[in-house]
Amino acid sequence: MTSTVPNAIEHADAQQPPITMFGPDFPYAYDDFLAHPAGLGQVPATEHGAEVAVIGGGLSGVIAAYELMKMGLKPVVYEADRIGGRLRTVGFEGCDPFLTAEMGAMRFPPSSTALQHYIDLVGLETRAFPNPLSEATPSTVVDLKGESHYAETLDDLPQVYRDVADAWAKCLEEGADFSDMNRALRERDVPRIREIWAKLVERLDNQTFYGFLCDSEAFKSFRHREIFGQVGFGTGGWDTDFPNSILEILRVVYTEADDHHRGIVGGSQQLPLRLWEREPEKIVHWPYGTSLAGLHEGGEPRPAVTRLNRTAGNRITVTDAGGDIRTYAAAVFTAQSWMLLSKIACDDSLFPIDHWTAIERTHYMESSKLFVPVDRPFWLDKDEETGRDVMSMTLTDRMTRGTYLLDDGPDRPAVICLSYTWCDDSLKWLPLSANERMEVMLKSLGEIYPKVDIRKHVIGNPVTVSWENEPYFMGAFKANLPGHYRYQRRLFTHFMQEALPEDKRGIFLAGDDISWTAGWAEGAVQTALNAVWGVMHHFGGESDPTNPGPGDLYDEIAPVELPED
Repeated sequence: MTSTVPNAIEHADAQQPPITMFGPDFPYAYDDFLAHPAGLGQVPATEHGAEVAVIGGGLSGVIAAYELMKMGLKPVVYEADRIGGRLRTVGFEGCDPFLTAEMGAMRFPPSSTALQHYIDLVGLETRAFPNPLSEATPSTVVDLKGESHYAETLDDLPQVYRDVADAWAKCLEEGADFSDMNRALRERDVPRIREIWAKLVERLDNQTFYGFLCDSEAFKSFRHREIFGQVGFGTGGWDTDFPNSILEILRVVYTEADDHHRGIVGGSQQLPLRLWEREPEKIVHWPYGTSLAGLHEGGEPRPAVTRLNRTAGNRITVTDAGGDIRTYAAAVFTAQSWMLLSKIACDDSLFPIDHWTAIERTHYMESSKLFVPVDRPFWLDKDEETGRDVMSMTLTDRMTRGTYLLDDGPDRPAVICLSYTWCDDSLKWLPLSANERMEVMLKSLGEIYPKVDIRKHVIGNPVTVSWENEPYFMGAFKANLPGHYRYQRRLFTHFMQEALPEDKRGIFLAGDDISWTAGWAEGAVQTALNAVWGVMHHFGGESDPTNPGPGDLYDEIAPVELPED
């Protein structure tokens, strides 16, 4: 087991098919769709070269643009900041360029099979990410209430931690049919997935994560709930998620999204950047050698969108920060949805009123990180008295919460993520500068590791981010509150537009916060592919009969619909 608190069943052996983010809300095999030799579909030749606005140059926007380009359409990408969105990799001023920090997405589960398609496509490598107690992590220290425990496996921790692990397993099994759903997802048994999930959605949509724990006999102990919140499972403590819908958490654990994480060697931002420059081998209409960069003047996307409105013929008119006004037959909006409420002047007629309500009710999690470069992975040094690593991956109830140690070999400079926090823990850092944050973090870690002088190993200035303070994001990722299932369903299914009035069609929502698996790059990929299908259909195109797209199978796999009254 690699998780701090493991999943309720042992991971499948090599004989079984791997789990994927296949559902449970929309059990469509995006990985099979992408791998099929027939491709994703085609548009009529009369539409070749037609422009489509793609607003947002994050992973979802770049993938949507890339696939639309392959179909013979001309994506026009607008980006307010930089290509990559929350796949943001930065360097350290004055340090070797190979030293990088992942300010956003930094770890990806093997169940992200559609994401892996694109990682492989552009030739990127991955390696195991050093989560707490994972095989890639030499040691982990759990420090709660001033007491530290050193561990290389879960069995090295005191019995109470194993009791908490057992309680979580029992809680999932008894309250959420964990083994049955995990098995159905692994076998891609769509009828069974839908049967189990329909009952859970109806029963649990109004339940918080914390309430779900409290309802379990296994978690009757407050001490166990407290430890679980502070230490958690997989990536660490999850108490910042306690107010969120339990359905959000079940989606993560069912699909093993919090296990066996991989990091992208050289940084995750390389993925959208390489796709931007990539010249597809199979492409319609455009000459061989065409890339997204080549379709944009100077190889750069258009600037930030400042206005979106509908004009005659149900077209979408886009005004950008440079004052340029262009009109399109279709548009894909992949930026953070709150931008439609604040940064971009929008007509109410862009979306049905129920979709505006869903956008307004979207709940975002805050998140902060701070990284420092160091001269070497000194944490692998051994304490002369104990023989243990002098420093470890650290989970604590102190301000830092999670500290990650990232190296590229014993004789090379390395990087420490001194702190990674969410929600209230992130807001505590918001008023502080990068250097002020670092000082508080070093003080906290100094109390856990009094023999270690971390400061003497630092070779450059810290880099930090608070996503809630980023002007084009205002949060790290969506996380639904109880009662938000209906809102999420409206956003996710927006790509299916035949039931909408004609004057509400033509603009398609996509991106991480539109997906059922927000916080995971896989959701950005899946919603991008939904939007590609929607645009194709809008232009009168169709999927190959041998490779039906997500819209073609929609009636069979549509998300559970809860009553509105």
